[in-house]
Formats: sequence, structure tokens, C-alpha cells
Amino acid sequence: MPELSRFLGIVITMYAEAGERHNIPHIHARYGEHRAIFAIATGDLLAGYLPNSQLRLVQAWVELRRTQLEDDWQLLMTGRSPKKILPLS
Repeated sequence: MPELSRFLGIVITMYAEAGERHNIPHIHARYGEHRAIFAIATGDLLAGYLPNSQLRLVQAWVELRRTQLEDDWQLLMTGRSPKKILPLS
């Protein structure tokens, strides 16, 4: 599972699931035992749970890094590996 970024205990990943077709560009966020999926276009929580503070941090990061996330999604959908993205600073 390619790691795109890591900040404040949050790990952001993006990957293609074998045999699955992805319809909505998204990222996976992990914080401790919590897992969540966020839409790249809006930062909306699609599934899972993160505590409110971490949820807001991920949404802010998505907003700041949206263009890079969209570029990484295109790489992933064409069979290439996504690139690392700067953490929230």
C-alpha cells in the first residue's frame, strides 16, 4: 500500500485494490486503530472514522494538496506508482 504522506500520527495511502474498479478518486487515512476514506475532489469522508481533530487535519491536507492527489490518482489508474506528497506543516 503506497504511502503518500505521514503527519501528526496520520498515515495517508492510495492504492488500487485487486479486481476492484475505483469510481471515485480517494485516499485512505490511518490514525492509530482508526481508518477512513476521503474523496479527493471534496475532502468528504466516504467511509470509516477518524477522531474530529484528525478528520479536520486530513480534510485540510486534501484541500492544500488536491492537485498533487489528482495527479497521483492518474498515475495509479495507469498502473504507475503514486508520488510522495509533502505533509501538513
